[in-house]
Amino acid sequence: TLTVTLDEAIATVRLARPDKANAMNLAMWHDIRRAFEWIDGTPAARVAVLEGEGKHFCAGIDLQMMAGLLPQVHDDCDGRTREALRRVILDLQDTLTSLERCRKPVLAAVHGVCVGGGVDLICCADMRYAAADAQFVIKEIDLGMVADVGTLQRLPKLIGGQGLVRELAFTGRAVDAVNRVFDSPKTLQAGVREIAAAIAAKSPLAIRGIKEMLNYSRDHSVADGLNQVATWNAAMLLSDDLTAAVTAAQQR
Repeated sequence: TLTVTLDEAIATVRLARPDKANAMNLAMWHDIRRAFEWIDGTPAARVAVLEGEGKHFCAGIDLQMMAGLLPQVHDDCDGRTREALRRVILDLQDTLTSLERCRKPVLAAVHGVCVGGGVDLICCADMRYAAADAQFVIKEIDLGMVADVGTLQRLPKLIGGQGLVRELAFTGRAVDAVNRVFDSPKTLQAGVREIAAAIAAKSPLAIRGIKEMLNYSRDHSVADGLNQVATWNAAMLLSDDLTAAVTAAQQR
């Protein structure tokens, strides 16, 4: 699912599922961790560049993988099902944390869309660079779930404030910049109501979870926040909201 090259001390890791907009299936999650462990342990690699092949950087987690989660973790005991789900979430978190564990600097080069898990991924890089067409979306809210592999824990620390991150997480809107300014009080009122309506249309369960995770992560370490969201989604992820959202997305 990746191509990895080494040229003049620069290791290039390229997401290589262009026909799926580089959606992250289970094999890709495993490959990402192996790639950055290899870079960490290879003296000839001095720095890493993370790119996406094709039209887009990354469309986030593969919906086929999402749909297969329940059969993967199912147990006749509900408690054991949720424990297994929590372990899956923690393992996915560990995959992305492999970029932070890598002792070599990681530079993310983003073009096209960077959605959901793609945002989680680049939050773990040391630096992020974008083409003019790049758009970033915290998409999990549109699946009726709380982002659980790092965005809510890392992004507020990267962009210097919680306000914008909360808006992006609550609405799932795409951004290509870090500020939003309205032209007049009238457009301000209309714009704020539009944002409020977008939030009101989302899964209430996921919205409550996002706010709880952001509040928790604001006052705790990244590791504490990742552990907390794994526990939350182990309990709350398998909801009717998620099933309906994934089914609708697959049909589209």
